[in-house]
Amino acid sequence: MTDTLARPPFDPELEAVLGLLGETLPPSITPEMIPFMRDATVVAPVDDLLTERGISRRDVTIAGYEGADIVVSVLAPEGHTGTGPGIYHTHGGGMIVGDRFVGIAAIFDWIERFDAVCVTVEYRLAPEFPDPFPVEDCYAGLVWTAEHAEELGIDPARLIIAGGSAGGGLAAGVSLMARDRGGPALAGQVLICPMLDDRDASVSTRQIDGVGVWDRTSNVTGWSALLGDRRGTDAVSIYAAPARATDLSGLPPAFIDCGSAEVFRDEDVAYASQIWADGGQAELHVWPGGFHAFDMMAPHAAMSQAALAARDNWVARILGA
Repeated sequence: MTDTLARPPFDPELEAVLGLLGETLPPSITPEMIPFMRDATVVAPVDDLLTERGISRRDVTIAGYEGADIVVSVLAPEGHTGTGPGIYHTHGGGMIVGDRFVGIAAIFDWIERFDAVCVTVEYRLAPEFPDPFPVEDCYAGLVWTAEHAEELGIDPARLIIAGGSAGGGLAAGVSLMARDRGGPALAGQVLICPMLDDRDASVSTRQIDGVGVWDRTSNVTGWSALLGDRRGTDAVSIYAAPARATDLSGLPPAFIDCGSAEVFRDEDVAYASQIWADGGQAELHVWPGGFHAFDMMAPHAAMSQAALAARDNWVARILGA
C-alpha cells in the first residue's frame, strides 16, 4: 500500500496526545498481533467505575445467533425505579478485540443525566466468529432488550442504539436489520466514528496509512478477519458493511461523528449524505484534526470536549430530556 496521500493535519493538542499513545499503541495492526492486542486490552476495572458513578450492574445470559449463549450487562442508576430511556450499546474494537465495557464510560453520563438503563452486549469476535456472528449477536441482544423493556425499566418509545468504531458499524447494521425485519423500533442511532465500509477504496483510507490510530493496515486486518475472502467482493451484506446499502430510508434519526484525519472519515460522510438523499434525518460532525477515537483517548482536549457536548446534546433532544 504505497499510494499514500497527503492528509489533513492533526489538531495540535491531539497530536501531542498521539505522540504519547504511540509508545504503546501502534498505528498498524496486522493479523498476527490480534492475540497480543486481546491480552493487552486494559480497561480500568469496570466495577470500580460503576461504584464511583452509582451505577448498578447485572449480567444476564441470553440467546445469541443460532441460539448460542452470549452475555449482556444491564447498567442502571442505583435504586432505579419506574421507566426511563434505554440505551443499547455495541462496543468497538475493530471486530477483533474488546469486550462489552470498551467505550462504556461515554454512556455513564447518559445513564446519570437521563435516568437511563443501558444494555451492553458481549458479541462474539472475528476471526473465530466471522460475519454474520457479530451483527447477529448484536441484533439478538436488541430484540431481548425490547422484549424485556418493561422489567428493565425502559420506555420502548425512547430506546436508542449507540456504538463507537466497529460498534458504530454494528449499530448501523443492527438498525438496518431492525428496519428490514420489522424488529424493535429505535428512537435514534448514535454512530461514533463508525466502521462502515470494507472496500478500502476511499481517499481517507489512503491518507491514514502508517499514522494515527487504526490506520489503513489495521482496517484491512479487521475487515479481513470479519469477512475473509469476501472482503471487497459483491458477497458482502449491508448488515456487515452498512456503507454498501443503497437505500437508507426508513431508519431512525442518526448522529454520526468522526475526525478529519481518520480512515473512516469519507465513509461516514457518505453515510450521512445517503441518509439525507433518502429523506432521512442525520446530524454529522467531522472534527478538524481529529484522529480515530480521539474523544475517548484524549477526553480533556478542547476538541474532545466539543465533540462530547455535541453528542450529549443530540441524545438529550432525541430522548426528550
